[in-house]
Amino acid sequence: MSDPTTPLSSDPGAIPGIASNLPAVRMQTVVGAGVLLTALALALGALDIPSNAGYGGVGPNFLPWLVAAVLGLCGCVLLWEARTGGFHAMEEPNGAARADKPAWVWVSAGLLLNAALITTVGFILSCTLCYVLAVQGLRRAAGQNAGTARTWAVDGLTGVLISAPVYWTFTQFLAINLPGLTQTGWL
Repeated sequence: MSDPTTPLSSDPGAIPGIASNLPAVRMQTVVGAGVLLTALALALGALDIPSNAGYGGVGPNFLPWLVAAVLGLCGCVLLWEARTGGFHAMEEPNGAARADKPAWVWVSAGLLLNAALITTVGFILSCTLCYVLAVQGLRRAAGQNAGTARTWAVDGLTGVLISAPVYWTFTQFLAINLPGLTQTGWL
């Protein structure tokens, strides 16, 4: 594996560091292109959303177009930075040398289960499950003791205390339908 601080050229004026590391610059270009492609995908998806103006003169497609435009701008800036020598003024990476794959699996499982179960068990329970699994992954990545029953219970209670008020705010005060466990609008 190459040293990220080794300059690629033998030029004495070359600045050592990640900006002059060709593999790093290639990966930074891939990141910028990925962000730009994501913006393009969002823009293509926004084409299917109706544009008729609603409250305040903006239609339902306003926010997707705004997000696509800002993300596209970020992608362009990332590509420009990568192609002009790499991300400038980048700090040295901190933390582990490699990604914590088990923690990533915990967080990913939380997100995927939330998406899969939200219409079955309702918003509150699926978001609580997502929170509990994501926090388990983050605790394990930080080296904390995450396997105790008390930790699971505290995380579950915290997840309910976060997701229930969000659900009630959307369903009761903003009249936005979210999947619930019952038809009452409170669970």
